[in-house]
Amino acid sequence: MNTIPMLDRTRQAAPQVFGWLREAIISLELAPGTPLSRTDLADRFQLSQTPVRDALMQLRQEGLVDIFAQHATRVSRIDLHSAEQAQFLRCAIELEVVRTLAQSGDAALYARLRGMVELQAALAGHDAEAFIAADQSFHRAMYEGAGVPDLYELVRRRSGHLDRLRRLDLPSPGNPERVVRDHRRIVEALAARAPDEAQAALRAHLSGTLSRVADIRARHPEYVTA
Repeated sequence: MNTIPMLDRTRQAAPQVFGWLREAIISLELAPGTPLSRTDLADRFQLSQTPVRDALMQLRQEGLVDIFAQHATRVSRIDLHSAEQAQFLRCAIELEVVRTLAQSGDAALYARLRGMVELQAALAGHDAEAFIAADQSFHRAMYEGAGVPDLYELVRRRSGHLDRLRRLDLPSPGNPERVVRDHRRIVEALAARAPDEAQAALRAHLSGTLSRVADIRARHPEYVTA
């Protein structure tokens, strides 16, 4: 585990501990099966055990940790059913997002999205973390453009298992370039004010990771549930 950051003592501790642990789990820095000792975490964050316990309980609500008797806690394996449900939710919302954007005629937004895609293209194959951050920014910008930024946060909170699958899938040969192509298709359909084409491009884009689950599981059997 990397060095734990200093907490902002002017803010509540539990949300900060939760945020740090969640990002470490999603990024696979904390792999499935990693034990999380409440006492050790409290010592490393220089906190009492109460905010650490609260953070772990919130992570359990998202299915990202398993808490057993006698306070044993481990990072959960990736649950495919949870990933599939997150995919269903995300697809349902984003299909409406891109339809709204295609009908809006917002040329400034289309130009901004094009710029974000080109940034991703420059990062593909070179900086995985920056590429993922750019990917998230692209999708967030679409939600914001459609006037539903709170729904982005809802989807993000439900997508922990799906996001971990995507992390495992990203290094596959040609996958970053595939993501960039998909994003370009979405933006060009938006700019053409073609909502049906935008939805088709988005549906194809979002289906990618789950269509490769068998391969991901074969490569990482210890990470993914049967």
